[in-house]
Amino acid sequence: MRYRVDSLGLSGGVTQVFRDLVHQRLGLFYDATNFDQLADRLAPLVVARGLSSFMDYYYFLKYSDEREEWTKVMDALAVHETYFWREIDQLRAVVDVVVPRLARRLASPLKIWSVPCSTGEEPLTLAMLLSEAGWFDRLPIEIIASDASPEAVAAARAGKYGQRSFRSLPTCMRDKYFVSHDDKWTVVPELQRRVSYDVVNLVASDEVGRHASAPIVVCRNVFIYFSEESIRRVLGVFERAMPAPGYLCVGASESLLRRTVAFELQELGGAFMYVKDEPRGDQPDPRLSRVERAS
Repeated sequence: MRYRVDSLGLSGGVTQVFRDLVHQRLGLFYDATNFDQLADRLAPLVVARGLSSFMDYYYFLKYSDEREEWTKVMDALAVHETYFWREIDQLRAVVDVVVPRLARRLASPLKIWSVPCSTGEEPLTLAMLLSEAGWFDRLPIEIIASDASPEAVAAARAGKYGQRSFRSLPTCMRDKYFVSHDDKWTVVPELQRRVSYDVVNLVASDEVGRHASAPIVVCRNVFIYFSEESIRRVLGVFERAMPAPGYLCVGASESLLRRTVAFELQELGGAFMYVKDEPRGDQPDPRLSRVERAS
């Protein structure tokens, strides 16, 4: 509420130091045009703590050891705009092209990491596609889904969705993999068991390291909220931890060109993704993507 924010001693300088602390701990970046949004979302947390100003809350977050409070901050700032079958062409390419490539060479279970998973629509979409293609009967596959928001992960584990989540999902798929209860749809247990969930902050290298060795990482529509520094921090972990070949999927509005030399942009199955290839002799300049070299 506006009056509550104004009563908490907010100024441009206070908001900026708060913004910088959030950026350091969570990777999320708010420019000056979004300061009001930052303040509006965090004001209830300041009041809930019984503090009288944003500056008091800043010092509390900066110097206290209460990790649980940072999870509340992440929950307050998290953007949960997602739905089943979102940017489906890229996920189809993963299932139709990438999984067969890796299946021919893997001696261990194939790991696919969806991050951030929000409330679970993306990893469940992957699970549906893999199930329809019969991969669960042919190959041991582990789908790991994570988000920095514990609230989002709890919702994903619950597996209950409203109509908005189904706006792009074919009705036949909804009827096959979900059960209707009142105004909600619950994912069937057989599909939900295909996905395991975790809470991971993408700018915490130790947390990212738990899953970054997966040969397929679907990391979509989060870099648009990150600063250049935060993007490079996350990419650095992916570059070191992901195997070769490794496949990194980002959102349609996101680009990693000029930000990484380990991955090159390739078109696979009619969709684009970033590929970490095995070293080969007489390779062209790795600083240029395949798309750039062809232009």
